[in-house]
Amino acid sequence: MRIQMSLEKHSYDILLDHKAILQLPYEIKNIYKGQKVFIVTDENVYKFYANSLKSLLAEFIVSFVVVAPGEQAKSLAIYESVIDTLMEQDMKRSDLLIAFGGGVIGDLVGFVASTMYRGVPYIQIPTTLLAQVDSSVGGKTAINSHKGKNMIGTFYQPKLVIIDPDFLRTLPNFEYKNGMAEVIKSAYIGDVVLQEKLFKGQIKTLEMIERAILVKRNVVLKDEFDLNERMFLNFGHTFGHALEKQSNYEIAHGFAVAEGMLMAVHIGEKLGITPKHIQKDLRMILEKYDLGLLKSDPVTLIDDVFYDKKNTHGELKMIFITDIGKPVIQPVSKEALYECYHSQASK
Repeated sequence: MRIQMSLEKHSYDILLDHKAILQLPYEIKNIYKGQKVFIVTDENVYKFYANSLKSLLAEFIVSFVVVAPGEQAKSLAIYESVIDTLMEQDMKRSDLLIAFGGGVIGDLVGFVASTMYRGVPYIQIPTTLLAQVDSSVGGKTAINSHKGKNMIGTFYQPKLVIIDPDFLRTLPNFEYKNGMAEVIKSAYIGDVVLQEKLFKGQIKTLEMIERAILVKRNVVLKDEFDLNERMFLNFGHTFGHALEKQSNYEIAHGFAVAEGMLMAVHIGEKLGITPKHIQKDLRMILEKYDLGLLKSDPVTLIDDVFYDKKNTHGELKMIFITDIGKPVIQPVSKEALYECYHSQASK
């Protein structure tokens, strides 16, 4: 199936299906007339798929750039290293770049594509559930700074996204759970049917991915540049990003977002925004996938959340849930957050 991202200036297709990767040569020819293709991936993905990719793209001249796996790859040092390697491989402005891997690779390569030679064409091929349902769609690119996650980035749309659920067969169970947090988030901000099916444990992978993508697509089409409705996608991310940073990224993104969603619904309850039943249902769904079990202390994260990009004039724009599929944006002060956790300590 094809899902169209019909944006004002940079529309593209999302090709979603089992065996979709086999369409890659045909899809490349539809958007690119050259012969050189540059693929950036990580060591783990390269080990699994490099040979099959070379065979699939035999009619092209293929070069690989391989980086170490993990969140640490989203750094200025690795960003510079990737660009240097691509230049050494004689990549030109008109050549095609492919991000092949999980969310870290997608974010990193998207940022490389948006800035190298002031912009080169690229394709997203996400190989993890987290990347398939979230980071590969919507055009956000980013790397991290020592101040926080995704502080350095651009909006830059790919030419194409190819999502093949068959890649998930080689995905470790830990990484599948990591991606489920973003699926659950999508349900709570925009799809009652998805939430019900997740609650009952009755949904096939292809439908689950499609529904999560459509939630994000609908939000991005309304607000491509994160000025209003697109902030809904950050449900759970405010405290989640702070938790990731405090753990030096040893806590994976999805697991941190799961904790962040629980914190958001708790704060929403305290502020009279979120009905009490939401937290109970959310916790039950999260626990089905071994999420939301870290028992992190939100109070220790409050100072860090105010480094968030959405901190303006001493207030933080947080996403709360008024009902399934009905998120709202609400400014919250640091003092109000402390009060929600019965602490008077603030700065």
